[in-house]
Amino acid sequence: MLSEALTALTAAGGAAVVQAAGTDTWAGVRAAVARLLAQGDPERERHQLRRLDHTANAVTTEGGALQRSLQAAAWQADLAEFLEQLEGLERERAITALQALAEQPSALGRGGDTVTGNTCTGWAVPAPPRSAAKRAWVEGKAARFAQARG
Repeated sequence: MLSEALTALTAAGGAAVVQAAGTDTWAGVRAAVARLLAQGDPERERHQLRRLDHTANAVTTEGGALQRSLQAAAWQADLAEFLEQLEGLERERAITALQALAEQPSALGRGGDTVTGNTCTGWAVPAPPRSAAKRAWVEGKAARFAQARG
């Protein structure tokens, strides 16, 4: 079971997915979420892309607060299940990536990653936290984020 802070973070992540659907940020958010959940498996990434497309279609065509709430709740559940399955460094890396999504979905939606030399633009999975202190910092920041969102 996830901590309260991580549950709030998954809720914010689900909301960020729904908020990005149908906007200029969608392509980047869509790619980032699929890549995160696939963990390097091309077939799982294609599956996640199809699910994300379904979400975008449901939110933009059916619209309405109920549809948005249902989609956000579904993504929250999926993100929570994803985090629960991870351990150690993989989990820390996923938490950091999810926090970036929840805090700045518009910054992630540049349509994908571009790497030139040693510079990456777009969204990439951040480097893993290096210590327990860093993990505590991430969870603390997630808790503060959850409190701010009320």
